[in-house]
Amino acid sequence: MVIKKIGVLVVTGALTVSVMAGCSSNTDKSAASSEPVTGTNASSKADGIVDLEVWDGNTGFKPITKGSKLYDFYKEKLGVGVIQPYVEWNGGTNYLNQLNLKIAANEMPDMFQPVQGIEDSLAKNGAIADLTDLLPKYAPNVMQVIPKEVWDVVKANDPTGQGRIYYTPGILDYGRETGLIRKDWLDKLGLPMPKTQDDYVKVLEAFRDKDPNGNGQKDELPTGGREQAAWMDHLFAMYGVAMFEGKPDWDVYDGKLTYSAVTPNMKAALEFIAKLYKDGLMDKESLLNNKAKWEGKNDSNVVGNYFHWEESVFERLENINKNKGVKGDYSVLPIPEVPGFKGFYTVKKMQPPAWVVKNNKDQTKLMASLKLLNNMYDKKIWNTLFLGVEGMHYTMKDGKATRLPEDKSTQENLAINPYLYVATADFSAELYKSTTSEDRKWAVDQGIRNITEAQKYVKVIAGDGMPASVYDGFADINNRTLYVEYATKIILGQYPISKFDEFVDKWNKSGGDEVTKRANEWYAKVKK
Repeated sequence: MVIKKIGVLVVTGALTVSVMAGCSSNTDKSAASSEPVTGTNASSKADGIVDLEVWDGNTGFKPITKGSKLYDFYKEKLGVGVIQPYVEWNGGTNYLNQLNLKIAANEMPDMFQPVQGIEDSLAKNGAIADLTDLLPKYAPNVMQVIPKEVWDVVKANDPTGQGRIYYTPGILDYGRETGLIRKDWLDKLGLPMPKTQDDYVKVLEAFRDKDPNGNGQKDELPTGGREQAAWMDHLFAMYGVAMFEGKPDWDVYDGKLTYSAVTPNMKAALEFIAKLYKDGLMDKESLLNNKAKWEGKNDSNVVGNYFHWEESVFERLENINKNKGVKGDYSVLPIPEVPGFKGFYTVKKMQPPAWVVKNNKDQTKLMASLKLLNNMYDKKIWNTLFLGVEGMHYTMKDGKATRLPEDKSTQENLAINPYLYVATADFSAELYKSTTSEDRKWAVDQGIRNITEAQKYVKVIAGDGMPASVYDGFADINNRTLYVEYATKIILGQYPISKFDEFVDKWNKSGGDEVTKRANEWYAKVKK
């Protein structure tokens, strides 16, 4: 199977990055001034800089405006003016809504991260650029960083059926998402790390009843998640449910590639989660929380267990310390053992597409987009892009650059982050380690530790790399409309678990049978 052959990606060569102030400036300037674009009028400004509107996720940081500090930083390092209006990410829902409005108004951004398979329809309609011949000529760094095996999958997934490239893929060689549990709470209550589901339930009960945050109030939320049953994958994982950020995915069940939402595994998981909810072991607002609300609860030192990126726990830990003066410990939650099931945390090495480029009639804009892609995928400047603007995102001390804690009131959104889209465990760990100040080390080191620990419990699912085109004509299935309705009502106790069988029947009749047929045809093709 092509996808399974990716292995450890070639970007490990980017591991040995230097963040010493004197080591990067010359490299950065040469990278920024490199001209992959020749023979075109690549400038619409007196200074030779072309401005591009670039959309990527923003979780509350300031926008990038013309002449701002981050604008000037990208202009210097990448040779292109990057402008990004504020568009709240909110799990991708608000982002997609705003993106659709821009597209409908004929104001598509010059370059953007596509979500939920939107790139397929845009490619078929000719709205985004065919990059097949453009990337090798004008953005060779992109072609070099991403392995040939991955490009082969991208071409096989071309929605036009012509074997063309319409996006730069995201790739990941390690499990980045895991269950996280307050080990300092366990230690305070004299409890071991749970091994079985029964152990886990007892831990949640202790978190609920025994005041582990020590404030004298019964305000602890043992576990929880977000709206649309998202970001509570740890509760499904113990039942072997292929799940990616709350979205059911595809894996082999009983010898056949199957959508995990319609499996007996999902039914058992929903029954368990409904009981947790009924017994007060979950945040009662789990199905109402948006990203900001759920993170705000976590930052208030009341959440005992949640699901997210294991490496970014420092964001929560530093906010807890800032807000409550507590230095917590978020450790990886081992998959609780459930009789009759083999649990795992889902890994998808073929991540969602990273970037698409507008099929711009303005050749200057199109060439500038390719220039931006080429320069951002120059591995020599990834540490510089990670650090951002001095004084805003990082500070210098004793000749070493160290990242500052996030401050959404002052920091502009770091929109150009190729190190997240082409990632290895070693590179990620080294990047955090080499840019951390002593006063932040206690929190950042937990993320580095968790990267290694989480790999014990992860599995690459069989649906890794499946194209969104399998859902063509069945938008409600792609958007999980029916699943979210039934899962939500079962968890809330509004539906008995017996209604799950009704959901499966409706799902199959509303297009699930056809989608499953297409998925298995794709799987047979790539498994060769």
